[in-house]
Amino acid sequence: MSENKSSIVIIGGGPSAMMLACTLDSSKYDVTIVEKGKAIGKKFLVAGKGGFNLTHSEDIHQMITKYEAPPFIIEALRAFTNLEFRKWLLDLGIDTYVGSSKRVFPIKGIKPVEVLQAIKKELKRRNVTILTDTQWVNSFIENGYINLIQKGQEVTVKADKLVFAMGGSSWKVTGSDGGWIKSFNSVEVNTIPFRASNCALHINWTEGMKSHYGKPIKNIALSYNQKYIKGELMITKEGIEGSPAYALSYYIGNDLITNESVEIEVDLKPSIELNKVASILSSSDKKTSKILRQDLSLSNHAVALLKSNTTREEFSNLDILAKRIKKMPLSIIGLSDIDKAISTVGGVDCNFLNDKMELRNFPNHYVIGEMIDWNGPTGGYLLQACFSMGRQLGVILNAER
Repeated sequence: MSENKSSIVIIGGGPSAMMLACTLDSSKYDVTIVEKGKAIGKKFLVAGKGGFNLTHSEDIHQMITKYEAPPFIIEALRAFTNLEFRKWLLDLGIDTYVGSSKRVFPIKGIKPVEVLQAIKKELKRRNVTILTDTQWVNSFIENGYINLIQKGQEVTVKADKLVFAMGGSSWKVTGSDGGWIKSFNSVEVNTIPFRASNCALHINWTEGMKSHYGKPIKNIALSYNQKYIKGELMITKEGIEGSPAYALSYYIGNDLITNESVEIEVDLKPSIELNKVASILSSSDKKTSKILRQDLSLSNHAVALLKSNTTREEFSNLDILAKRIKKMPLSIIGLSDIDKAISTVGGVDCNFLNDKMELRNFPNHYVIGEMIDWNGPTGGYLLQACFSMGRQLGVILNAER
């Protein structure tokens, strides 16, 4: 440690923490990352399973409309955009491409672990100290130091500034278990209870849907509270999964706090207007089920879903049936468990942070990443916001020295 530098300790080794450490000026700060696991970036690697979606390619002005977040997170996204993030990765030797879904991935052949290794190489170049198997134990800065537990032994580490980046409460296997929340509450930092987001929606299915569990329904749209999301659904024993369900789960979860159930609507033919659906149904002399499958190209699973949500009389009334195809109500009775969710909302109340992401009642203590109460959809938005927050705090702290 240099006497001419300030010491910054970052608790947590996820995306926001790594970006912060890669941004801080090593001529001004001695930087230490504290990770309770055996290596940093574990959740980052888990995010890479099934395709390493790093960010989204849409224009940043449109992108920021997808978040439910306080102004300082939106400002961080504007200050370090998806384009700038891709350039930063390229400078580390990680080239990216835009997929057909407009999501951004490393180019073919680059594995998630290679992206992490490139970031670790940058951390090493900046002389960042990484303490693994080391746990934060309700210790805030006192007389320029904090206490930690390293491999079962108490250690004291110099800290002029302390940054919390311990994650939310999803994917507990990676260490993000939300266990820190009690410690924050004990020092009167207000927190919001965690709940699942970007998750499955629970439905009480009829018996007729049992044979369709695990089957997809493609090219549909879900709507709720004036939000209309196209995509694909997966029918499960508990309900439905898929990007449209994930995108609406935050808003549905808000209303399920005070309601036993909420009603969403399914559009089984988003590419065709209601009058066209009605015309196709009424202009054929085939049996209704054949019209649905052959003329409207609905899959067996889509037809089963339609039948499970109409009476026999409604199914035989073509006017009603057309309307149900375009707006079929589904009753949502709950969200998936946090352990099964892609992300969580809840955590540190944004009102307890200033525009620098600093705790109002604890100067020189900062919070970034999923510890804060905010929401973003899947598709690269979550990672982008975490990297943007880390970058923004690093820029702020560099300017202070």
